Amino acid sequence: MRDFAIKLVKAFIQIINAPMLIPFMVSTNKEVIIVDVRRWAKIVHLNDNFDWLNLLYLLYKYPEFRNLYYYRIKKGNFIGFIFMHIIKFFYKECPSLFLYCDNIGSGLFIQHGFSTIVSAEGIGDNCWINQQVTIGYSSKNERPTIGNNVTINAGAKVIGKVIINDNVTVGANAVVVKDVPSNCVVVGIPAYIIKRDGVKVKELLV
Repeated sequence: MRDFAIKLVKAFIQIINAPMLIPFMVSTNKEVIIVDVRRWAKIVHLNDNFDWLNLLYLLYKYPEFRNLYYYRIKKGNFIGFIFMHIIKFFYKECPSLFLYCDNIGSGLFIQHGFSTIVSAEGIGDNCWINQQVTIGYSSKNERPTIGNNVTINAGAKVIGKVIINDNVTVGANAVVVKDVPSNCVVVGIPAYIIKRDGVKVKELLV
């Protein structure tokens, strides 16, 4: 009886959220959305083997994923863009998460979207952003570029025309105003390197 009730609830969730699939069905950006779905599904431990079921669940459960989904649809074709705006009226985004980027690589995971602003020239693949993060301008035309496999923890700020290279972790509440080399962990205000290539160090950013 309990299993039947769970299946019934899942079916109900799928039905009421099914309209959110319409922009996906007409979009030219399906491939990157599926990559996003698979990464999120792995992180939040979804068991279903069907991408579209996981997509429906993520759209229902995580408003942060909805923001990313709408960003992907917007970057696709015009008809998907039109349907997106209709759907957004009924299925709201996370209101305190803002994605203002020319390009966001596949597999971006946003753990919490509270008070988070992401305004970068570009973001690489498989990045992870936590809550209350600010990535943005120091002047009218200067904003960051984020590489692949970068994690930016809660409260961190990455400001200005800086490059965060691949495989970097930015610690909670760190303030990054200079380029960060690959394979580093940075913390502090202003940020400095505490680990490079897996070895503990203490180095200033230059």
